[in-house]
Amino acid sequence: MAGWYSLGIAFFAAIGTFLFGFDTGIATTTIAHQSWIDYMNHPSNGLTGAVVAVYIAGEAVGALAQTFIGDRLGRIRFMQLMCIIVTIGTTIQTASVNIGMFLAGRVIAGVAVGGMVATVPIYLSEISPPDSRGLIGGISGCGISFGTMMSNWVGFACSYAGYGHTQWRLPLGLQIPWGVIMFIGLATFMPDSPRQLLRNGKVDSARREFIKVRRDLQSHQAHEEFALMRAQIEFEMAREVKSIKEVFELFGRRATVSIIAQTMTSLTGVNVIQYYQTTLYKSLGIQQATILALAGVYGTIAFVSNTITTKYLTDQWGRRNMLLTGLAGLIVIMIYAAVMQREFQNTDNRIGKGFAVLGIYLYVAMYYAMINSTTWLYGAEVLPIALRSKVMGLAAASHFIVNVAITEAGPSAFANIGENYYYVFVGCTLFFLIVVYLIFPETRRKTLEEIARAFGDKVVLVDEGLVDREQAVLAKRDEENGSISKVENKNQATASTTSSAPPSHASVS
Repeated sequence: MAGWYSLGIAFFAAIGTFLFGFDTGIATTTIAHQSWIDYMNHPSNGLTGAVVAVYIAGEAVGALAQTFIGDRLGRIRFMQLMCIIVTIGTTIQTASVNIGMFLAGRVIAGVAVGGMVATVPIYLSEISPPDSRGLIGGISGCGISFGTMMSNWVGFACSYAGYGHTQWRLPLGLQIPWGVIMFIGLATFMPDSPRQLLRNGKVDSARREFIKVRRDLQSHQAHEEFALMRAQIEFEMAREVKSIKEVFELFGRRATVSIIAQTMTSLTGVNVIQYYQTTLYKSLGIQQATILALAGVYGTIAFVSNTITTKYLTDQWGRRNMLLTGLAGLIVIMIYAAVMQREFQNTDNRIGKGFAVLGIYLYVAMYYAMINSTTWLYGAEVLPIALRSKVMGLAAASHFIVNVAITEAGPSAFANIGENYYYVFVGCTLFFLIVVYLIFPETRRKTLEEIARAFGDKVVLVDEGLVDREQAVLAKRDEENGSISKVENKNQATASTTSSAPPSHASVS
């Protein structure tokens, strides 16, 4: 079971993915307000669509930034940079006086959350113990679903505000403090990744951070695991890749699996359903006020199902089983949802329309329970340290790029082929179900270094000599700390004796 310290770090890091979920979701309700439309001088459909498109494009840029500068800055500094950028972006959105300024804020915020959502799962996977990495790493996915839920309910609540700026500026402004809060946490108490420090040759700092984040281990266990981690990272660093070609030559299967894990999240159709669920509700003849409430329920189901499975399934049942079950379940549910919408969207059958809405809710429950956190966690943990930033950035960017294509096609697809658009995603999901079954190994309860064995890569064996070396280093440090403490105690005792002694002969003038 993860300790409270690890859970606290995970919850704080998940502020980054919360911002991703919230800023993604709040755009849907913002551009639906008549007050926003009037203030922005009735932007064209193209400009309104750009609110989503430029944001996703920014996310792709942020993810690629993780690829190119993530290792150079390190996990903490890169996330701090993203905190600064997201604060600037959300402030510009909130203060927008025209559509151009609003779009600029969306791009800037997109860059930040794209970089953040690619980094937080890496960071959490690198500081968490093997037997609870599913829980700790999965919290990053829960941050996304929590942000989605909160954006839906905030949008619903602000729909009751009087006509004016408050309807849309207040929800946007609620994002501003979180980047500042996360920056302060990163600068003060959040530990750095010991694996990243080892990669940069900072062995003493890595050892110190490892002991801090793995306080659940006994002394010998800590020495053994750190020695294994150090030996494996040094071995992988000796095979340092210099190009994308070398990535696939040396670690082709692991890199491919990571990229597939991220790409398939878009091709299951979740983003299309999430962005255009209000359109789907309208096609069923549901009123506007009810539509916003239904969107809030959608977000709540996402968060609750995501949280339950992260706590009780990811480490216990395993990533592979969850992905296979989730993909198979989505295929069945999408077929059901397509049939229900075809049968009842142009009728007065309220019960039938209820079953159509149920299809959307079953979809979101299955996706967030089995797929959401699992793919972000799995895509990070299967990669060796030398590739983790590079490939995870590429994987997240592929997610966003595919997302742009299918999201932009959404309105036209629903207008022309209606519920048959679901069958496009049924085909894609079936393809990924087969791929996961064939090439995705199980990773639960393995250290990040032991996962290499599951992919057929070499795992460095640690002999007792390496463990003894670590014990000697720590014993020497403890001895030095003890000597310092004895000196300090002696000085304090001397000072206390001096202060309690009678004053010496004073000179008399």
